[in-house]
Amino acid sequence: MLTDDLLIDVLEASYKIENELMRQYIMTAERIHNNEELKDRLQNFAQGNAKRTSQLVDELNQMKNQK
Repeated sequence: MLTDDLLIDVLEASYKIENELMRQYIMTAERIHNNEELKDRLQNFAQGNAKRTSQLVDELNQMKNQK
């Protein structure tokens, strides 16, 4: 069974991973100068990660406030 504390740990770990992926996509996109399509896709990936990290923060805040 997944306890609230363990779930919070899992979500916090997921947040860190999503945040790191977002940074990597942005940094990589900034270095691409010869492939606009790939650069755009990486920027879109980063935006998706930004949305997921925001949702994770909301979930974590709700869970922590319920404790």
